[in-house]
Amino acid sequence: MNDILPNQTPAWQYVEGVIRQVAAQYTYQEIRMPVLESTDLFKRSIGEVTDIVEKEMYTFDDRNGDSLTLRPEGTASCVRAGNEHGLLYNQIQRLWYLGPMFRHERPQKGRYRQFHQFGIEAFGMDTPDIDAEVILLSARLWQAFGISEQVELQLNSLASNEARANYRDALREFLRAHEDKLDEDSKRRLDTNVLRVLDSKSPETQAILVDAPKLSEYWDDESREHFDGLCKRLDAAGIKYVLNERLVRGLDYYNRTVFEE
Repeated sequence: MNDILPNQTPAWQYVEGVIRQVAAQYTYQEIRMPVLESTDLFKRSIGEVTDIVEKEMYTFDDRNGDSLTLRPEGTASCVRAGNEHGLLYNQIQRLWYLGPMFRHERPQKGRYRQFHQFGIEAFGMDTPDIDAEVILLSARLWQAFGISEQVELQLNSLASNEARANYRDALREFLRAHEDKLDEDSKRRLDTNVLRVLDSKSPETQAILVDAPKLSEYWDDESREHFDGLCKRLDAAGIKYVLNERLVRGLDYYNRTVFEE
């Protein structure tokens, strides 16, 4: 973790100011959540067999014996707050947040265990329009910061729960035939969370996955129509993108569109 010194704060204030301006232009409202939550919140929402919960959370018992965790990301807290305060029932909400998050992982060079994250959450909408809106908002941010030409948008779809369940069975069957060559984490995930194998950092495992079934082969018609609709909207807006079938972030709690920039 690190301090932000007086000679650095003007840059932080500039970035935060741009974020607030762009979020407001898209009618997103700010929400502020506690940095400390019940550990069960993250276990239920992120999943007990994810890297975040298994390896990366700052978790401890308080004086009452309750298990608490410094928030590792913002989505779970935002949904909890929305449910708790009646913001989500039969309503459309556009919310944004900004603040410190915490991961007790071995940080890469230049990263810290306390980091700062901006996030947006949109509730009550499930058409390709809202996916396009989120991507357009991020594109507006890169434009405001003057880095559009240095950013590449990569797209994929995780499809529906049903489609992913069928793919999970096919992937597990494929990997069983190569189990002796998998890294230890991937072997463990065959039974606990096989889709996480796709995100393995092992070069040997990634080499095996080259011939694995593709998730797009198991998309249902509704998922394919949703993704095609998103691509058409991005094309109409002049947003360039690259299709990346190996992009699998958020496998444990997201459906349909996934993107990275």
